[in-house]
Amino acid sequence: MPADTANLARAFAAQHGYEPRFIAEAPGRVNLIGEHTDYNDGFVLPVAIDRTVAVAVAPREDTRVRAHSVDHDQRDDFSLDNARRHPMGGWRNYVRGVLWALLDSQLHLSGVDLSISGDVPQGAGLSSSAALELALAGAICAASGIELPARDMALLCQRAEHMYAGVQCGIMDQFAAALGREGRALFIDCQSLETEDVPLPNGVAIVVIDSKVPRELAGTPYNRRRDECAEAARALGLASLRSATESQIESLPDALRRRARHVVSENARVLAAKAALRDGDFGTLGRLFAESHASLRDGFEASTPEIDLLVELANAAPGAIGARLTGGGFGGCTVNLVEASEAQRFGDAVVSQYRERTGLDGEAHVCRAVDGMQVRDA
Repeated sequence: MPADTANLARAFAAQHGYEPRFIAEAPGRVNLIGEHTDYNDGFVLPVAIDRTVAVAVAPREDTRVRAHSVDHDQRDDFSLDNARRHPMGGWRNYVRGVLWALLDSQLHLSGVDLSISGDVPQGAGLSSSAALELALAGAICAASGIELPARDMALLCQRAEHMYAGVQCGIMDQFAAALGREGRALFIDCQSLETEDVPLPNGVAIVVIDSKVPRELAGTPYNRRRDECAEAARALGLASLRSATESQIESLPDALRRRARHVVSENARVLAAKAALRDGDFGTLGRLFAESHASLRDGFEASTPEIDLLVELANAAPGAIGARLTGGGFGGCTVNLVEASEAQRFGDAVVSQYRERTGLDGEAHVCRAVDGMQVRDA
């Protein structure tokens, strides 16, 4: 993983006056396909990527938590028995939220000193928040001598996101950060929580292009879309849209019907994409990506003109296999499957044309699939 953990350890020592004991590191993720299906008990297919958040930590003898964000040059200092939300929000509430979730599970924690740094682009839809949560949970558990299965840790971090960040996310981001594997995508059934590793075919690169249109899900229609999906399921007498059929959703009012149609069709696309990855069927993958983006744009109304332009440019660029919006939408990134030999040329071509057309300083990231959260001695 790429985070500069040597610099992080030095920053910890400069801030706290001694060396850290452990470093925990967790990856961001890009979702290949399966958007807005996770909180509808559906299917998703993310990849943990080589952009990470790392936390250096050491246990304390008391119950104080002294937290330091290297990237923001900011600090927080509080007691374990007073981990209330911080009025300034931001990264501090992720620290406090993860601690709250661990304490609420009756885990016995020691106080900690910690420093945080990372290179997951924030506000881009690559789940920097889940990477931060998992790195924090891994670090705090290590410092407290607690061994917690990665799956359980991910579920606790999801609770922290719900309660402290106010984003009613599904489990995909946290599972990808915890359970991802090098060279593989992670198929998740968000109803049963069963997972399956799906090998990525040789000769294919994943290129993420950041539109530089920032998005914070708590401040976008994301939660409204989630409410609309729940409303559609209730109108059909279903626990979730996972079990809805194409014929059933035709009875819904127009807006709810379009939201539900996206979820139902997207679940089918995830299953088809999983099979296409295993078969190395690039033609089918390209078609599924195009259908997914059109559904997100027109049915779920989660895209933006800038994202639509990136997809248009990508489909005409060298080596293109498939392009679509990834993440919660309303800005953020596209995910692109590209012939590996053309990955750099592809990214350069799309970004240069995007800059000419919009004036925005878009950025391409050629990504590798990596392992999930890891803890090691500092």
